[in-house]
Amino acid sequence: MLLVDASVYIFRAWFSLPESMVGPDGQPIHAAYGFADFLAGLLAETGPAHAAIAFDESLDSSFRNEIDPDYKANREPAPPSLKAQIAACMQLCRALGLATLSSPRYEADDLIGTLAVRARQQGRAVTIVSTDKDLAQLLAEGDCLYDYARGLRLDPAAIIERFGVRCAQIPDYLGLVGDAVDNIPGVAGIGAKTAAALLADGRDLDTLYADLDPVAAMPIRGAAAVRRKLEAGRDAAFRSRELARIVTEVPLDLEHGDIRWRGTDPAALATWCDQLGLGQRLRQRLAGLRAPA
Repeated sequence: MLLVDASVYIFRAWFSLPESMVGPDGQPIHAAYGFADFLAGLLAETGPAHAAIAFDESLDSSFRNEIDPDYKANREPAPPSLKAQIAACMQLCRALGLATLSSPRYEADDLIGTLAVRARQQGRAVTIVSTDKDLAQLLAEGDCLYDYARGLRLDPAAIIERFGVRCAQIPDYLGLVGDAVDNIPGVAGIGAKTAAALLADGRDLDTLYADLDPVAAMPIRGAAAVRRKLEAGRDAAFRSRELARIVTEVPLDLEHGDIRWRGTDPAALATWCDQLGLGQRLRQRLAGLRAPA
């Protein structure tokens, strides 16, 4: 099962391709073009029987903003041109016959997390296509986090090697180190290596904070200072973990069969390509995509 974090690839195209790329109406199409190019390559390579594309509709209305109003407050509001291109990307996914998910309250990560858990309950492994390390918390044996642009696949063992913690500990890890991209604070002064050492032997924030005294004797640099930083950052740590934890029980009206790749609607795809004024190369690649029989 292929679960795609669409926003990563839309934003990548938005920032990397020239805004001078415009459609017949003179409006920019660079983000939609780049996303279409990415999706054509991904589907041709993987040929998934089941796939879902998750979008971030909750750019400023996520339930996480209720936990912390500063969540993602470091990001500029999406300009109208970007919003229009996100909508175009969703239209493309529907024209290709792909399950297309968004929510005004839950983020794409939560939609992916919910489908990943459902897949696991049915004995299916998942490939999550994203560069977002937060999504590593969803991985179980047989799953992987696929950074498509870099051709990098991370399984649970690779996550341990990279971050020094197990997949299930990623929210605790982010509770300590924070995440500047999402404006999650973490504990001031706690870096990646220290966080991994603090969470060694399967510890989580609850067991760590149940008794901070042993931290001062741990074989880590500046252990006594680390203990003081943890004490001062107690509230921030638990709030940060809550922000980083992916919801896996979003009320989706979907059964497993609904995310089967149904195949392209040729008329809808042709209309989409015409609206964006796509050239023949990308138009042909999209039209040539075939869902598994």
